[in-house]
Amino acid sequence: MKFTIEKNILLENLMNVTKAISIKNVIPVLNGIKMELNDDGLYLTASNTDLTIKSFIKKEKIKKVVSTGSIVIQSKFITEIIRKLPDDVIDIEVIDGLKVLIKSKNSQFNLNCLKVEDYPQIKLEYQKDPIIINGDLFKTIIKQTVYAISNQESRPLLTGINFKLIGNVMEVTATDSYRLSKKTVSLKEFIKDEINITIPGNNINELDKIIVDDEPIEMHIFSNKALFIYKNITFQTNLLSGTYPNTNNLIPEQFNVILNVNYNDFFSAVDRASLLTQNKEKNIVKMETKGSNLTISSFSSEIGRVEEKISIEKNESADLGISFSAKYMMDALKTIDDTELVILLNSEIKPIIIKSNQDETLIQLILPIKTY
Repeated sequence: MKFTIEKNILLENLMNVTKAISIKNVIPVLNGIKMELNDDGLYLTASNTDLTIKSFIKKEKIKKVVSTGSIVIQSKFITEIIRKLPDDVIDIEVIDGLKVLIKSKNSQFNLNCLKVEDYPQIKLEYQKDPIIINGDLFKTIIKQTVYAISNQESRPLLTGINFKLIGNVMEVTATDSYRLSKKTVSLKEFIKDEINITIPGNNINELDKIIVDDEPIEMHIFSNKALFIYKNITFQTNLLSGTYPNTNNLIPEQFNVILNVNYNDFFSAVDRASLLTQNKEKNIVKMETKGSNLTISSFSSEIGRVEEKISIEKNESADLGISFSAKYMMDALKTIDDTELVILLNSEIKPIIIKSNQDETLIQLILPIKTY
């Protein structure tokens, strides 16, 4: 294998596939990136068995091909080497099957490689009629939900994002059992079969980093894995096994107290009130309605007390006080892009529901914290 390519083209594709490299790989050859050059172009593949990313560079984007072939290059060094080479054009040549020579005008690296025969055969599966979703919309879905996944491996299903699709309605849910985010979107096409899958949160985060614009994404869903195609990238992830908990019954249908509040006022007040609780495990902040005002406060026996007041619109005269985690509240608020918020309450022990005034497709739920 011997070819010449522009540095930036190779670097971009290397950075995409290296997202599938894991320090926990128990198969040594999976610490490498498989390069395959044929008459169509250059394929780059990286995998940790749970996640596989494959990138394709068309022959037209390769400046010169002298000979085809394949090799597995150790990923630990290749990306940084390519990044730091001073020139815009790079020559890559495989020597004796187990070494690769990487050259620019005044620099040269000779690296030991891994046997391509040892690289596992990874089957990438496709469906005849994939689900199509806009790239920007997909990024929005991930941004608004992934923050709520659990990092506790004791409940593995909650470390993922649940995708449920019936007809043309897709519900995307994430929860760690203390907070919940649910996004509902309508797709252009109706899907014949009902889909209910849970994708590992870490993997979906890596896919989010690859998507940069509104180019369409193909979703190929199977019983134990999901494959995404975006531009020249093929991204395949295993699914989490098990039945995701039914979270719809956690969201109340009726509310006793409905607050309309300015987004910036509320976010800033919670942010300032949290200053005294940052060293506390639960970051507890309390909000209390008093007529047309909302008081947000926090207390620390070591530091002192803070109290913020903002104006609100409230649906009834009864007042209510409720405590919550400032961190959880601010995480939820950061997913909302609006000037007005709707806060829905029932009692001091019932879930807090946060919605945008303009966007009914997103629901944020936070469980209150008992302070007595």
